Amino acid sequence: MITLVLEALSTTPNRNMSIDDLIRAHNAGDAAATSQLLELLYAELHRIAARLMSLERPGHTLQTTALVSEAYLRFVANGATEITDRKHFLSLAATTMRNILFDHAREKNAQKRGGGAAHVTLDYSWLAAPESDVDTLALKQAIIDLDKEYPRHVRVIDMRYFVGFSVEETAELLHVSPKTVKNDTQFAKAWLRRRLVA
Repeated sequence: MITLVLEALSTTPNRNMSIDDLIRAHNAGDAAATSQLLELLYAELHRIAARLMSLERPGHTLQTTALVSEAYLRFVANGATEITDRKHFLSLAATTMRNILFDHAREKNAQKRGGGAAHVTLDYSWLAAPESDVDTLALKQAIIDLDKEYPRHVRVIDMRYFVGFSVEETAELLHVSPKTVKNDTQFAKAWLRRRLVA
């Protein structure tokens, strides 16, 4: 699968298009533009994947490159997703990768005989939670629930902690003030912490 993705990334037609041009072409349904966009932003996608993988337990069966490849495949499959700019694209990629990791944990849990929750060791210093052994499925459900009530707050968490955007970059992307980003971050962290340690 990784080989097929890397081949797809290397067969793009026009290497002179800017990222903005590629985004417009992607939004118009051009699959080659989507592939080239992914190729141009591969280093940033890999950095996001590495950040997400650093939160997982040691010895995770999914590797960073495989996570980027799976995100690529999902992104191409959902090619109709409208992208506004580079930061929006990276935010969508981070959300996709986070969901892949959650799905992976759910599948691993389903394979275990006798069921039970799949626990992974995560670095939750960004949540300021003392616990390090967190039920991945509970985290996924908590984020889904938070997203239902406070979708902007989930975007803030994705951009700040998974993509690595600054407060100012996140504020610009969401069209809110830096103070709102800081407030949303504090609220989302407290909300998730209550759900995960209750």
